[in-house]
Amino acid sequence: MKGTVSGMKLLSVIVPCYNEEENIRDFYDELFKNTPFFVEKEIEVELIYIDDGSKDRTVEEIKKLHEEDKRVHMVSFSRNFGKEAAIYAGLQKARGDLAVLMDADLQDPPSLLPDMYAYIEQGYDSVATRRVTRKGEPVVRSFFARMFYRIMNKISKTEIVDGARDYRLMTRQVVDAILAMSEYNRFTKGIFGWVGYETKWLEYENIERKKGETKWSFWKLFAYSLEGITAFSTMPLTVAAVMGALFCIMAFILIVVIIVKTLIFGDPTSGWPSMVCIVLLVSGVQLFCLGIVGQYLSKTYMEVKKRPIYLVKEDI
Repeated sequence: MKGTVSGMKLLSVIVPCYNEEENIRDFYDELFKNTPFFVEKEIEVELIYIDDGSKDRTVEEIKKLHEEDKRVHMVSFSRNFGKEAAIYAGLQKARGDLAVLMDADLQDPPSLLPDMYAYIEQGYDSVATRRVTRKGEPVVRSFFARMFYRIMNKISKTEIVDGARDYRLMTRQVVDAILAMSEYNRFTKGIFGWVGYETKWLEYENIERKKGETKWSFWKLFAYSLEGITAFSTMPLTVAAVMGALFCIMAFILIVVIIVKTLIFGDPTSGWPSMVCIVLLVSGVQLFCLGIVGQYLSKTYMEVKKRPIYLVKEDI
């Protein structure tokens, strides 16, 4: 049953984890530094760690905390399904009137929770966070990240804020709306924008992870960005169609030019290098367009198979 316990508000803190054994207890300690605030606002807390098939001692560390504090819960996957699946599992597990998504590496500072809750009290449906700086992040990665957000907001009707984090406090209504979107191919930043509701944005400077290493390489982020583009925009398909039409027109014009030139000047044997270049260019464009279509087709293929988004190995 979702809702309050003993008339108090219940806050579900959802923390996806993958090889975060060094940060499990640190996060717990940092979160419950807010205990005076929780007591003042009559908020009970359930802390839900979602283990995304970790290879280290993440599960063991969570179990130790659970023995010490029954407010700590865990869902452990049978293998690594990805952060998107972990977020969805956490939202399904959450029983609270409010739910907040946070990373275990403390790049999402729990100290912001009182400010976020204040905006919920003012009537906002969710309070989201965004980084105003990318200090500590490689320059190339920062450049491509900004380009991604710029492109997404031009080709998609769903607004995705530059620098947006998954760190977000939501009412039960927003959580239920997100859970209603049960697609297999998930891009949570886009889902947040798609469901709408009144959202307050909080800005803060980037905080570097204290322990461990990031699990997001440049290529993983690149693949994730492609997931976002294909999930919330059909513009690439339109681009492919327009490119195909333009090249058909160009080919028709070239055919006319060649016929006229042959009739007037004869049929010289020169020009084959340029013809090879044209053939290669057109072939490349065709393959590129097929690749775009293939991306959408692959998403459809995965959706119609109706596979579960994740499989649970252990639930405490």
